Amino acid sequence: MAIPQQSKRYSYADYLSWDNDVLCEVIGGVIISMSPSPTPLHQNIITELTTEFGLFLRDKKCVAFPAPIDVCLFANKQTKDNDIKDWVQPDLIVVCDESKIGEKNIIGAPELVIEVLSPSTAKNDRLIKYNSYEKAGVKEYWIVDPYNQTIEVYLLEGKTFVRNSVYFKDDILPVQLFEDLQIELSNIFRS
Repeated sequence: MAIPQQSKRYSYADYLSWDNDVLCEVIGGVIISMSPSPTPLHQNIITELTTEFGLFLRDKKCVAFPAPIDVCLFANKQTKDNDIKDWVQPDLIVVCDESKIGEKNIIGAPELVIEVLSPSTAKNDRLIKYNSYEKAGVKEYWIVDPYNQTIEVYLLEGKTFVRNSVYFKDDILPVQLFEDLQIELSNIFRS
C-alpha cells in the first residue's frame, strides 16, 4: 500500500487496513505524526520508566504499556472503527480500568500518559496531544525532555491540566496516581 496522505482524513478502520509497518497518530481524522524510529536515548528512557512502573504494578490492578500501542482516546466498546477519528501511540501509558484494554488497542483515556520529546514530535506532544489528553480526561501527563533531563508533570484538575512541577535528573518524582510510588530520576537519566 502507498503511504497515507497527510492531507486526507482517516478513520481507525482505514488505519487497520494498511500494512502493519505503517504507524501513525491521528487527531480529528488528520495524521499528526508518522515519525521515524526513536533514538537509542529515547528508547533507553522508555525502557527505564517501563521497568519502574512494571515492577511497581506487578500483581496490581493497573497495567503499564510501552509504545507502540494504539490508544483510541474518545472511543468506548460500542464505538465502531469507522467512527474513531483520534488515536495516538504514547511512549508509555498506565491503564487502571481493565475494560479499556481491548484485543487490538486501548479504548478510552489511560490514567497516565508519558511522552518523551524528540525534535520531530515536540510540537505534537506539547500542543496537539497535550490538548487531546486533557480533553479525553487523562489524569496525569508527563513530558520527558531527554536532552535537558527533566520531566514536566501535569495533573488534571476539573477539565484542565495544571502543571504540578518540573523534576530534574537528581530529583525523586512522586507519582501522583500512586501515593506509594516514587521514581529516582537518576535511574531514568543515566547518561
